[in-house]
Amino acid sequence: MKFLRTLLDKQKPLFEKGGKLEKLYPLYEANDTFLFTPGKVTQGASHARDAVDLKRIMITVVVALIPCLLMAVYNTGYQANANLAPDASIEGWRGAVIGLIGVGNNSANPLANVALGLLYFLPVFIVCFVAGGGAEVVFSIVRRHDVNEGFLVTGFLIPLVVPPTIPLWQVAVGTIFGVVIGKEVFGGTGMNILNPALVTRAFLFFAYPGQISGDQCWIAVTKANQVDGFSGATALGQLLAAPGELIGKPAAILAGTDVGMSISWMKAFVGLIPGSMGETSTLACIFGAAVLILTGVASWRIMVAVVLGSFATVTAMNLIGSETNAMINLPFYWHAVLGGWAFGLVFMATEPVTAPYTDKGRFVYGLLIGIMAMLIRIINPAFPEGMMLAILLMNVFAPLIDYGAISANMRRRVARSAV
Repeated sequence: MKFLRTLLDKQKPLFEKGGKLEKLYPLYEANDTFLFTPGKVTQGASHARDAVDLKRIMITVVVALIPCLLMAVYNTGYQANANLAPDASIEGWRGAVIGLIGVGNNSANPLANVALGLLYFLPVFIVCFVAGGGAEVVFSIVRRHDVNEGFLVTGFLIPLVVPPTIPLWQVAVGTIFGVVIGKEVFGGTGMNILNPALVTRAFLFFAYPGQISGDQCWIAVTKANQVDGFSGATALGQLLAAPGELIGKPAAILAGTDVGMSISWMKAFVGLIPGSMGETSTLACIFGAAVLILTGVASWRIMVAVVLGSFATVTAMNLIGSETNAMINLPFYWHAVLGGWAFGLVFMATEPVTAPYTDKGRFVYGLLIGIMAMLIRIINPAFPEGMMLAILLMNVFAPLIDYGAISANMRRRVARSAV
């Protein structure tokens, strides 16, 4: 580490004002502060100090994402291996790597699942950071400010909300769109009104629905007896397309006794079901929620409100019932383990920048997200999933919700002080 510190210090004059690489100083500073704690010391009068800064907040969120990341890698490989025929081989460079490692394509072999999952996940992860990080650096150089840690979490979130077989060029285009349109046009980290990761997913969802729609998360590429993916509907997609005679039997539908699915509630809770890479495991999201709440990084009020809003909406729909819509009869405990509900609840809805700042505003914000997400998921036949759209919609209304909460508080204070 001392050698690296010395090397960085020797190169610093080249990037400082007057140096040959002065314009690239944000790139140097980003690498320096990523590897080492900044050595700047405050001079002058005393200041109020806090151990929590942007870097520590971002690292905490990344730590909370680790269970989802591990599950994404394992489940991606598990789903691919589980849907390969015993005599089938994996196509292309992934197949060559798997053959070189010698783990085969047996879904009962955890090492085989992890190996194949990494071969899907890592390319998406790397392209996301190269494209998004590059966009951040370009804007930092143009604006002449430091590269902050804002993209660190976004770079982890984006690969977790896309399917494993999405074309890498779409990952690059979508990530750049999310960073530029979702954040940089508003002034950068801390100034954005929309969640950049969700902007990326929304862009891909509407621009390239064939690769990222909510009911088809795998794209099949077959050649002779070789496959590079598996095409199949997610649980929400199959429920949306369930025939009328299955209405009223959600447990049977998901147990596989009627539409050929072999999904139990526990399997869905753990996350061993098809879907976007990091969204399938409610269990992993619960671990992440515990970390974020205990560290104070995320608001528990938002999480509780989303749960209450979702539960109330689903319960009301269950009481109404339907003979034409399977989703209306699906109980809340199934909604909680399907799709991206848990992931959006923990990691997207609670983003501090795009959520309200007042406690009462956060509760209203979360309540409306829960209601809107379930209404979109249950009633709208075009979208089997509603969490993404609900959060983006409420991102836009977050300032208005804060304004209403602050105005109501001011009116109460005036009323109390009136003579």
